Amino acid sequence: MGTGQNREREFFERAAALIMGNNRRERKLHTASRAIGQWSGNEGSSLVEFAVSVPVLLTFFFGLIQVSIASYTRAAISECAREGTRYAMVHGSTCETASGASCTLTAPAIESYVSSIPWPNLGGGGMTVIANYPDINESPGSRVQVTVTYVFPLNVPFTPKSSFTMSSTSLMYIVQ
Repeated sequence: MGTGQNREREFFERAAALIMGNNRRERKLHTASRAIGQWSGNEGSSLVEFAVSVPVLLTFFFGLIQVSIASYTRAAISECAREGTRYAMVHGSTCETASGASCTLTAPAIESYVSSIPWPNLGGGGMTVIANYPDINESPGSRVQVTVTYVFPLNVPFTPKSSFTMSSTSLMYIVQ
């Protein structure tokens, strides 16, 4: 073999030794630089950022869900109030059943009817129903008013528990 081939072979052997880490000096430098990189880099900052941002994102996400449920509940109690007045408006003082008996309703009967309407109570709160006759009688042309009040509990993580009250009123004229 010629000297050029020996030099080429030595070059490739040294390169292989450097790549494989067989050179002691290179191994020490590599270990030292790796140890310094562990402490001087910013690999742990992503974990801290994640830990700070997750509670904020979860609070926002579950808060949005609570607002959606509150909006649905508001529509549901409005519908309950309207159903109560619709039911009461056809059961005035001149209402009769097929057998000729009177089907006139009282305020407690209307309240009982509205309370028995099956609606999905996603909020988990309590509903109160108040029915009254502003014109003091149940005759056709008089008014019936049903007010539904609902206490909506707010359950958002990382925030104090609280609640707020929603109310819906429906007023209609008695037709029978």
